[in-house]
Amino acid sequence: MQPRPVPVRAVLTVIGLVLATYIAWHLVVETRRVLVWTVIALFFAVALHPAVGRVERWVPRCRRAVATLLVFAVATVAVGALVALFVTPLVQEGTRLAGRLPELIEDARAGRGPVGNLLERTHVLQYVQRHGDDVRDFAAGLGTPTLAFVRGAATTLAGVVTVFVLAYLMVLEGPKVVDGALALVDEVRAARIRRVGAACARTVTGYLTGNLLISVICGVLTYIALLVAGVPFAGLIALFVAVADLIPLVGATLGAVVAGLAAFLHSVPAGIGMIVFFVVYQQVENHLLQPVILSRTVKLNPLTVLLAILLATDLAGILGALLAIPVAGMVKVILQDVWSHRHGRPVELPVHGDDAPPSRSTEPSPESGTDPAR
Repeated sequence: MQPRPVPVRAVLTVIGLVLATYIAWHLVVETRRVLVWTVIALFFAVALHPAVGRVERWVPRCRRAVATLLVFAVATVAVGALVALFVTPLVQEGTRLAGRLPELIEDARAGRGPVGNLLERTHVLQYVQRHGDDVRDFAAGLGTPTLAFVRGAATTLAGVVTVFVLAYLMVLEGPKVVDGALALVDEVRAARIRRVGAACARTVTGYLTGNLLISVICGVLTYIALLVAGVPFAGLIALFVAVADLIPLVGATLGAVVAGLAAFLHSVPAGIGMIVFFVVYQQVENHLLQPVILSRTVKLNPLTVLLAILLATDLAGILGALLAIPVAGMVKVILQDVWSHRHGRPVELPVHGDDAPPSRSTEPSPESGTDPAR
């Protein structure tokens, strides 16, 4: 039996698919920064979308543009208030540090105080004295990293502004885009997509608010513990711990290491006390705060959370760690809906507010295959 020749159309199709995949991957690599900003803006838009809907319902004759502007203005003021709440003690302690800096440097050179004693025990001062020329050359070469830091800070500021504008436009124009896309399918399928989308949105909102609340609690308790232990610059250290705690899996440990080292530099009893505090707090956060705050919205078991964070961190770094849990929650919602409908048991995902589908659209009966609303 003679082998059949491969059609030219099939060969061209395979070549076209390979080229299209390569071009798509190249575009993703080249525009990864913009894509990251877009993903972050999308999560913020999903989190603020319900608030805009409530303002539209509560304020008579309120246009969506006005409601969106009000919500973003309130969110900006809230973020500014939180920043001011932390920046005020940060500036005070920074000023105090600048005033004590000459004294600290002199004590370090003379081997006095906690820093001086530490440098004396680790023989750092002797190393600096023996390698003075190398240290000066290293300090002279810090100009390039400084320029890189300034450039990175400018890029970060541009990213923050871009994310804010993108999130605003997504919230403002999102319903039009969604309605236009759902108009391409029938009403029953559109209602199902709306319900699944509403459940995914609640997962994202619950994770963001829950994670932020846990970080605030961690920062406040750390600040109190540092004040009780008498560790200087407690506000600065607590702010770092709170920000680090936003990163799942490793953030709390990183913050604990920094706070513990700062406490040990102050005194050994303070360092031991901070270690005991973080060990106890980690147990409380892992077994009380996270289950109570996150389980009601994300509803993922610890094994799934751990695997999702590890895989996402390996693929996308810190951004992947931050988005791993909400993405895993959305995947779970979608898979549950697909599995239930495939087995003839459609899931009634609760919806409320402006996320609710039109009342005239209901799920078809599995037995009859027709719409029971008709």
